[in-house]
Amino acid sequence: MIGPSFRWLWTASGLSNIGDGIAVVGVSLIAVTLTRSPLLVSLISAAATLPWLLLALHAGAIVDRHDRRRIMVVASWSRAGVLAVLAATAWLGALSLPVLLAGALLIGVAEVFSDTSAQSVLPMAVPRDRLDGANGRLIAVQTLGNNFLGGPLAGVLIALGSAAVLGTPALLYAMAGLALLGMRGRFRVETPSTRSLRADITEGLRYLCGHRVLRSLAAFSGVLNFANAAYFAVFVLWVVGEESRVGLPPGGYGILMAALAAGAVTGSLVAGRLARCAGQVRTLLTADLVNSLLLLVPVLIPTPVAIGVTAALLGATNAVSNVILVSLRQRLIPEDLLGRVNSGYRLIGMGASPLGAAAGGVLGSYAGLPTVFCAAAALCVIAVALVSRPVSTRSVAAAEAESQRDLTPHLV
Repeated sequence: MIGPSFRWLWTASGLSNIGDGIAVVGVSLIAVTLTRSPLLVSLISAAATLPWLLLALHAGAIVDRHDRRRIMVVASWSRAGVLAVLAATAWLGALSLPVLLAGALLIGVAEVFSDTSAQSVLPMAVPRDRLDGANGRLIAVQTLGNNFLGGPLAGVLIALGSAAVLGTPALLYAMAGLALLGMRGRFRVETPSTRSLRADITEGLRYLCGHRVLRSLAAFSGVLNFANAAYFAVFVLWVVGEESRVGLPPGGYGILMAALAAGAVTGSLVAGRLARCAGQVRTLLTADLVNSLLLLVPVLIPTPVAIGVTAALLGATNAVSNVILVSLRQRLIPEDLLGRVNSGYRLIGMGASPLGAAAGGVLGSYAGLPTVFCAAAALCVIAVALVSRPVSTRSVAAAEAESQRDLTPHLV
């Protein structure tokens, strides 16, 4: 199943996601040293995800026109450059919250192009009937890098200073770009569009809006991401520092992220088997319902042990859901539309994240952090209940059968 191109993609993903883990946790820890305001801390998450709202559609159209691997290389090196500048700024003692926000925004721009390309390039590297296994391995290494390695490393590096926290992921992103150069094969659609970007974007949106299953899943992802962004934008204030409810030191937050990663790696590797045994729709909805209810545990039992166990379960259920959702999209969307339809989907899904992060900061400032956590959990449970009707085993099976019929002329 694993060809050379996939191995290089897998290696690059591992390197860049270790960088992601260090950057995400490290920037949050740096922000907490600059301010204790829930609103200001939440702006870091909002800035990092805002490009999804602004650029997702254009990124999808560009990905469907150009070499997807090359876009990923440029994005990796761009993130390396931004972080290197931030590290130099920190080393000179000039790092401030506005500079950190600007850096998070620029890194977010590169992430939009990198992630859109990565999800669109995978079906070019592995057969479509093996996407569950490939996505499981990718999400496993992504989570391992993000949380199991990157999170704890951020906790260690913060003791060395902000320059170390920002400079280390810069090096990892640069190495990931080099690894991607090892991929061989065709990573551009055979007949890219020559129409205007607006026409291409419209075509992708029309396909998404006209597809009942994809449309429903996009709305579902948007609600879940909104709620989770609100939750985790201020979560660090609940668990880290002497003023927090839990009182973890910065290094303890990295260990908490490692617990989340351990669960996520397990969930990623068993997601395909669970989907085959219990059905992909039933597995998806069950995982998301359990994940939603787990969000209440840090409020009800604010102890390090309880939150650590919860983090592992959150990671596992979230990974199972992600593997199924990504694989399903890759099977349902035609190759020449993957970038555009995926970007429209993620505009709704990821575009909700900066709005949720900002909402979490505002609500936390005026109503308190427990209100944010309880509201997020309730919203997720409602979303699972609502999506269970349009997204059923029968509707998904019919959509997959229709997708296979659409592919037949290209395979003959």
